[in-house]
Amino acid sequence: MDKAQRTEIINKFARKEGDTGSPEVQIALLSGRISELTEHLKANPKDHSTRRGLLAMVSLRKKLLSYLARENRAKYLEITDALGIRRAK
Repeated sequence: MDKAQRTEIINKFARKEGDTGSPEVQIALLSGRISELTEHLKANPKDHSTRRGLLAMVSLRKKLLSYLARENRAKYLEITDALGIRRAK
């Protein structure tokens, strides 16, 4: 992901100017990286170190989504719709 894509994602999901630490921004950035690594692994199925990193990112995103669902259900629903992420039960 290049700097322009990161900036676009941050501007779209930020709560205020300069916000990079809110759960919404972190989830969106992780989703971008996860999709890129998924494409990489389709072309390179034996790249196990990348697969390990991908699983760690998916786990972190899941934890952030769980936190957001507890703290702000409306934002959770909004971000899962915007990013096309399946919701937890």
